[in-house]
Amino acid sequence: MEFIRGLTNLQRYRNNCAATIGNFDGVHLGHQKVLAQLRDVAKQSGLISTVVIFEPQPIEYFSPEKAPSRLTRLREKLQQFSQHDIDRIVCLRFDEQIANLSATEFVDDILVNALSVKELIIGDDFRFGKNRQGDYSYLVNVAEDKGFNIDKTDTFSLGNERVSSTLIRQALANGEMTRASELLGRPYRISGRVVHGEKRGRKLGFATANIELHRYLSPVVGIFSARVFGVNNKPLDAVVYVGSRPVYKGERVILEVHILDFEGDIYGQHIQVELLEKLRGEGHLDSEEALLRQIEKDIENARNSFKRHNLMN
Repeated sequence: MEFIRGLTNLQRYRNNCAATIGNFDGVHLGHQKVLAQLRDVAKQSGLISTVVIFEPQPIEYFSPEKAPSRLTRLREKLQQFSQHDIDRIVCLRFDEQIANLSATEFVDDILVNALSVKELIIGDDFRFGKNRQGDYSYLVNVAEDKGFNIDKTDTFSLGNERVSSTLIRQALANGEMTRASELLGRPYRISGRVVHGEKRGRKLGFATANIELHRYLSPVVGIFSARVFGVNNKPLDAVVYVGSRPVYKGERVILEVHILDFEGDIYGQHIQVELLEKLRGEGHLDSEEALLRQIEKDIENARNSFKRHNLMN
């Protein structure tokens, strides 16, 4: 899978392609259906399958205070895309230049001149161009003159509900981890590099690995039983805290992992944390003594969680 960042780099590698455009936050079952459709169209037409995403996501550019928490950051998206046999991922910086493109300029500058799109797979709710003036109908009207075809994506439902990133965020916020996994088509994971923290957990007797989240908000908050991947050749049982560390009046969201029955230096390693079950909310503890008692209870509850899921190492 090829990764191209920026419009300038894209123009250097201009190839006829079949493309789709979107946020693809979570790369959930609905997204996976679009990727399968893209892959099939590309193979049938002898084109390069191409996914176009933006960083930051448009809503994060226009209204950062209203932007929802991300299910996946860029690196996690790329990991998921690599599982679906896509030829090329194009990441364009969403900035003033792109935000001010008219619908016509978006089609000419990006779809035609930069991407050389021959097949465009898109949903009928797609909006683009300054003030969202471009839509599916507009693309249908101009496609033939611009030299490409339009393939419509279909809504993907599980049961009676349309699978969406919003629905998954709701499930995660409610602690419905099994439901979120069903909608994603896989267990929910957060990945990141282990960095040095303030060593408070070690002082309490429960060493934790601190993970860089690289996101403004987290879709999950609380204490979870979890499995850690990337340390050894097998998953490791863990208790995970995601929140703002209220005992210490923290302000930014952090992720801390206490790996059960493990000793070792994993600083600098990139690990994946698979959240299994929500044990409790973030809560408020008044002292380190209360925190210590709660940690012991959380570890006990996590071990019981692994037993329920038949996952004890």
